[in-house]
Amino acid sequence: MADEFELDTDDLQRRMDGALANLRTEFASLRTGRASASMLEPVMVDAYGAPTPINQVGTVNVPEPRMVTVNVWDKSLVGKVEKAIRESGLGINPQLNGTIIMLPIPELNEERRRDLTKVAGQYAESARVGIRNVRRDGMEKIKKADIPDDERKMWEDEVQTMTDAHIKAVDDALETKQAEIMQV
Repeated sequence: MADEFELDTDDLQRRMDGALANLRTEFASLRTGRASASMLEPVMVDAYGAPTPINQVGTVNVPEPRMVTVNVWDKSLVGKVEKAIRESGLGINPQLNGTIIMLPIPELNEERRRDLTKVAGQYAESARVGIRNVRRDGMEKIKKADIPDDERKMWEDEVQTMTDAHIKAVDDALETKQAEIMQV
C-alpha cells in the first residue's frame, strides 16, 4: 500500500554514525608528535596464520610522552610485530629489547606533517564516500516505493539533511585533526 511506506531512518543514521566512528578511529591512529597507544590500533600482525590486532599479541603502553612500548607475550611473534610496525606507514623505527619493542616518537618535521594531513584527508574522503553510499541506499528505497511525489520529496529531503549533517561532521573532524597535526 502507498501509505504504509516508512523509511528506516534509524538504520541510515546508525550506518552514517558508523562511518564517522570509523573516521575517528582512523584519526586516532595518525600521530601528531605525541605518543598514543591508539596509534597502533590499525596495525595488524600476522600471528598464528591470521591478521591480528597488535593489542591482542602484546601490551601497548605509553611510559613517557615520546615513547610507546609493546610488550609481546609470545617470543616467537616479536619479529612479526616489529615487521608489522615497520610496514605500517607510521614512520616509526622500532627498537628491540627482548620481548619489548620500544617505539620512540620523533618530532614531526614540516614535510611529514603535510603528508599526515594528506592521509587525514584521504581518511575523511573515505568516510564521506561511506556516508554518500548510505544516502544512495536510502534514496533507492525511496525511489522504489509506491508513494506520492510530495511524500517522496519529504523523505528525500530528510535523507539529504541527515547526509549533510554527517558530511559537515566529517569536515569539522578533518579540520580539527589537520590543525592538531600542523601544531608545532
